[in-house]
Amino acid sequence: MLAAFGRAFKTPDLRKKLLFTLFIIVVYRLGAHVPAPGVSYPLVQKCIAGADTNNGLLGLVNLFSGGALLQLSIFAMGIMPYITASIIVQLLTVVIPRFETLKKEGQAGQAKMTQYTRYLTIGLAALQGATLITFAQNPSSLFQNPSCTRILTDDSIVTILIIWLSLIAGTGMIMWLGELITDRGIGNGMSLLIFTSIAARFPASLWNIQQRAGWDVFFGIIALGFLIIALVVFVEQSQRRIPVQYAKRMVGRRVYGGTSTYIPLKVNMAGVIPVIFASSLLALPTLIAQFNRNPTGNPGWVDWIDTYLSRGNHPYYMAIYTLLILFFTFFYVSITFNPTEVADNMKKYGGFIPGIRAGRPTAEYLNYVLTRITVPGAIYLALISLIPLIALRFMDSNAAANFPFGGTSILIIVGVGLETVKQIEAQLQQRHYEGFLR
Repeated sequence: MLAAFGRAFKTPDLRKKLLFTLFIIVVYRLGAHVPAPGVSYPLVQKCIAGADTNNGLLGLVNLFSGGALLQLSIFAMGIMPYITASIIVQLLTVVIPRFETLKKEGQAGQAKMTQYTRYLTIGLAALQGATLITFAQNPSSLFQNPSCTRILTDDSIVTILIIWLSLIAGTGMIMWLGELITDRGIGNGMSLLIFTSIAARFPASLWNIQQRAGWDVFFGIIALGFLIIALVVFVEQSQRRIPVQYAKRMVGRRVYGGTSTYIPLKVNMAGVIPVIFASSLLALPTLIAQFNRNPTGNPGWVDWIDTYLSRGNHPYYMAIYTLLILFFTFFYVSITFNPTEVADNMKKYGGFIPGIRAGRPTAEYLNYVLTRITVPGAIYLALISLIPLIALRFMDSNAAANFPFGGTSILIIVGVGLETVKQIEAQLQQRHYEGFLR
């Protein structure tokens, strides 16, 4: 792999793309440390020192923003509004016929869908920005730190409006930076920005583990991390290849078809989406409970949520989390892969699976295979996601809170890394192809 990167930097146009990508990543990381107007940076740092963000929606958003959320920077909301908008638009293709038609129109339809995603991203940024400002006015709930009472320079309407517009503009700029990487750099821009946000937290997390638990635990977690990464790479690369044969057909004097190919069905077709859905849904009860706490005494249901659902190390939390991941895995795979549509397209172009009749029998066979490989894929996602929760239960809570090898983070790191390396290799093959004649 190192040799491939060396060859990439020796190729002028590929080197230009790589350097441009690195430049955008540097700009993105710098923006994550620029405080929003009206936010007191020293007060924010004091609040962060005692913050509790081990789990919940706050921890998830802070993870995707690379720590910018708790810094109250101009990039505080990170890439989350765009991710949410993309998921919503993708889900709406099943519900709204107009979106389904656009999806089938090819590049023009995809461009229109992208435009809708941008508009929705700005709208979600406005809503999430207003929510974040509400929390910033009551920072003890944002940082889960009772001693944190103030982080804004003043509470005037002008200051609040400036902060709100800065957060929306920051989200728009992140979206623009991601599209610049996709157009002029290497890899998918949005995925690389998420990769950067998560990877930026790894050194600090590992060093905190060393400081709190010692070198023995530190090296043990490093070894465990390599083992988990190897497992994730193995499963992410695993796929079931269903052979497809295309019959020969005459068009004029030319013969078309007669070729063999295959349909690759990945073991983990849902990616990291079920984990994000499950984490967000489980965070909602805690978020609702925060607005219903009473100094004189909490309602019974608030105490129940605080006991069983506010901490990830409780068996009830783990069980519900696992069931949600299993459910969302099957749900997301069912809406992203349509066996009937695939079977109809194969029949239209003269394709068939050997031993299976075209049409409905092919759709039933594809659905049967898809269900069987989704089961281990869903179990794999649940196990990887439970790793940091198990660490939180059996390790020192302060050290386990910084455990980086598990859940959403490791799935995104490995997935984006593999996809980017594949794109670099594909570009290298185009430029360094050697045939029989030299």
